[in-house]
Amino acid sequence: MSNTIAVVGSCMIDFITYSSRLPKIGETLIGNKYEQGFGGKGANQCVTAARLGASTVFVTSLGSDSLGKEYLEKLKTENVDVTHVKLQNNIHSGIAQIIVTETGENVIVIVPGANALLSPKDVVEAKEKIQAASVLVCQFESSLEATLEALKLYKGHGISIVNGAPAVKSVHPDILKLADIFCVNETEAELMTGIDHLTLKNAQDAVDKLFSLGCNTVIITFGAQGAIHASQSQKKFVHTPVEVVKAVDTTGAGDAFIGALAYFLAYHKDLPLEESIKRANKIAAQSVLKSGTQTSLPYRKDIPATLFE
Repeated sequence: MSNTIAVVGSCMIDFITYSSRLPKIGETLIGNKYEQGFGGKGANQCVTAARLGASTVFVTSLGSDSLGKEYLEKLKTENVDVTHVKLQNNIHSGIAQIIVTETGENVIVIVPGANALLSPKDVVEAKEKIQAASVLVCQFESSLEATLEALKLYKGHGISIVNGAPAVKSVHPDILKLADIFCVNETEAELMTGIDHLTLKNAQDAVDKLFSLGCNTVIITFGAQGAIHASQSQKKFVHTPVEVVKAVDTTGAGDAFIGALAYFLAYHKDLPLEESIKRANKIAAQSVLKSGTQTSLPYRKDIPATLFE
């Protein structure tokens, strides 16, 4: 087993509008700024790990349009192994329409496009590199059939992380059972568990519900309040707070957390999970200080060296 991190997941082209607030239904607002960038949960997580110094391999699907080809070249500049990046004909690359408010909050609508065509066959073709990795990362922006296939062939080879985003009410139970770590934010946890207004006070109910669905280790992130985690052997959750910072744009912060967590699990195997979460929290907090998605993901040189000791 190598220290490689394998990511099976999504690529999105981000179309980002900055506005003073979110529009009401039927309302048109004049925005402050517009940007186009590279995103997608899988790509963001992969790029985060690569920028921290990890060796990464990415299994994903792009359109053969100009945006897809441009994205492929971008991944190469991030030192990501793109051997198993597919360019699909007759379909557009995935896109995400994002609105960011003055307080840094965001709402996102995605159209998966080529991401939906990532198939179990594509995953099997990458089997050798996936099984050689010490950590596998998956999300819900790509085909769930491909995600399930990746988890099946990886079982017993290392640590698998499934980021349950975007949230879906009904998940194949085998995905939850096969994932070593299942990570969602509080909004996604609400949808999956049926618990409204999730806070740290009632978070144990959500954790218990996720365990009943078959999860092994659960992480729920709470933005500026940090994250909680629990496992089948230690079912009472542990809260890991995060230093509060003034957010410019929270887009991609959850992905920065997942990518950083994968890095620490792969390259600092002796760290307790709580410490890995603490360090991943710090890197996610760093990402909200800049606007954009991948443009905000930090490089190792910008992070205190003590975090990597």
